[in-house]
Amino acid sequence: EVIADGNIHIYGSLRGRAIAGAQGHEHAQIYCQNLEAELVSINGHYWLSESIEEHWASPVYIHLTGTELMSSKLI
Repeated sequence: EVIADGNIHIYGSLRGRAIAGAQGHEHAQIYCQNLEAELVSINGHYWLSESIEEHWASPVYIHLTGTELMSSKLI
């Protein structure tokens, strides 16, 4: 489990839980080389593993736009 007030950078596999922007930082982002998390959260908005199947086991970054989490593949 990783909890941060700001961004989270994982230079490997992200497993378990990642909570960025824990104290209300809405511009926090999560970066990882291999997404295998059971939960990711930014500023209280979260996805469970079923919601992130599109980028499972891929390098991605996750960010918050308004009230919706978005994920994009890292190249």
